[in-house]
Order: sequence, then structure tokens, then C-alpha cells
Amino acid sequence: MEIRYDKKAKKFIEAQDRPTKQRIRAGINGLTQKPPVGDIKTMQGYSDKRQRLRIGKYRIIYRYTEDNNIEVLHIMDIDSRGDIYKH
Repeated sequence: MEIRYDKKAKKFIEAQDRPTKQRIRAGINGLTQKPPVGDIKTMQGYSDKRQRLRIGKYRIIYRYTEDNNIEVLHIMDIDSRGDIYKH
């Protein structure tokens, strides 16, 4: 499985301290397993089947897509709980 990050998600991870980066990366690695591991919920009101993963106070918005028969985990956005849903 390939993991792709949107620019916003990449910038958020780079701005965090090392323990937070490790927790976020561990959570994302859990999403590559079958079945995915973590506090996961499907988001309402979107037609692209996006989901959110909760890691403490942070939320990772992602979806699974396929590109030339390669399964892709597309990390769309990462932010704190208070800010992630305002976009």
C-alpha cells in the first residue's frame, strides 16, 4: 500500500515535536493494516468515503483510493480537534 500526503498534512507533521510525530506516524501505519487499526469513523456529508482517525487531540482525515491497481492511503489533512472540521 502506498501512502500519499496532501501538502497541508505534510506541513502539519513537520511542525510537530518528535513524540507527536511518532504517535501520528504510528497511527497512519495502523491504517495500512487489514483491517485498519485505531479510533476510526466514517465522516458524514462527503461522497468520497473519507474517514477520520483520532489520535489524542489530533484528527487525521484520510481515504482509500486505487491508482493503477495499487491501493493508496490518501492522507488529506491533519489538525487538532477544534480546527480540523472548520475547513
